[in-house]
Amino acid sequence: MSSYIFARLLSLLVVLGVVSLLTFSLMHAVPGGPFDEINQRLPQAAKANILRKYGLDQPVWKQYLNYMGHVLRFDFGIPYQQPTTTVSALIAKTWLVTAQIGLMTILLSFSLGLAVGMLAAYFQNSWLDNLVTFGAMLGMTLPNFVVAYWLIFIFSVRLAILPSGGWSEPEHWLIPGFFSTDWILPVLAYALAPFSLVARYTRASVVENMQGDYVRTARAKGLTGRTIVGRHVLKNSLIPMITALGPEIPNLLTGSIFIESMFRIPGLGRFFVTSTFNRDYPMIMALVFIVALLWGVTYLLTDTLYTWIDPRVRLGIRGER
Repeated sequence: MSSYIFARLLSLLVVLGVVSLLTFSLMHAVPGGPFDEINQRLPQAAKANILRKYGLDQPVWKQYLNYMGHVLRFDFGIPYQQPTTTVSALIAKTWLVTAQIGLMTILLSFSLGLAVGMLAAYFQNSWLDNLVTFGAMLGMTLPNFVVAYWLIFIFSVRLAILPSGGWSEPEHWLIPGFFSTDWILPVLAYALAPFSLVARYTRASVVENMQGDYVRTARAKGLTGRTIVGRHVLKNSLIPMITALGPEIPNLLTGSIFIESMFRIPGLGRFFVTSTFNRDYPMIMALVFIVALLWGVTYLLTDTLYTWIDPRVRLGIRGER
């Protein structure tokens, strides 16, 4: 196990290197730059000084080597649009908000989706199963910004019981420092799609495992349906569910531009788009590193969880039979 994890971590480092090289090359291949004169022309000498300050007057290959040298020292540079701070400080500030909404979304969507999917599978072909199946299909096809619009219209405009935006405003705290009404609508809008996905995959996986021979054996021993589902079927259903749902976690932890924009949330998702438009190279590179690292770690944890859930699964370690 340890050798497998070590090999995966080494491959993750290679992936991060390739991703950084491709991203850096693509950024500089696109015409234009972060200090092009859009609203006001700069004197040629002033522009040359700015480019020299940030090392943009050097060849691209040398810029890349210099940048990676700083990254190895955990120095991601200074954002071009906010030179009074550092990239690391800016990301820490915005990602704290995005991670907060992402973790609440994961807890809500995965727990409710798992419970609803199991109920739909247990009462297969009933009205409850049909309702869950229809709701899951609807939730997966509706864009989250459409859901956000209707939530704002109903609960903020019509009923006027929840704020339409903001994040942790002092007047919206229900429990100071613990729960704010600002979080309710964005979390609900963000959680609908993953909740529908979890419910759909849980229902399909549990229904498939209910047809297994071990279920018939358990019924022959006199075990109740709830005991069979809770003790045996659910555990055997987790592997395909983890495979399908694991990649959802990096998506939720890196934010949604639509949700964060509509609810005026100062998070990482909205900041990533503004950095792209502003051609803020250090910010773009750091954000790409974060996304790639999250995906790599998620897949590593997913593969490792397989052996914990089902000991019959063996990781692909060389020399193992």
